[in-house]
Amino acid sequence: MTAEEKGIKQDNVDSFMASHDPEVQRLLGITPGFGKMLGLSNQWAYNVIKAVGNYGEIFDRNIGRSSPLQLPRGANKLWTEGGLIYSPPFR
Repeated sequence: MTAEEKGIKQDNVDSFMASHDPEVQRLLGITPGFGKMLGLSNQWAYNVIKAVGNYGEIFDRNIGRSSPLQLPRGANKLWTEGGLIYSPPFR
């Protein structure tokens, strides 16, 4: 969800590796240590986003507009777009 809020997608995640945003740096493992606190590698989120995309991409592909179901996001939109999805800060 944080990746979606920050505009990080499967096809552009590599371009965010040079980001100066501290939250992006923690999310993608540029700043080491956060993954270890979770018992994961520092690049866990980068690997997930690179493999399957952010929350919005996963939703759209599996049950949203790019799927046979074509369900609207509705309350599953980001809070900034009128939905209920909010990701706590990566700190």
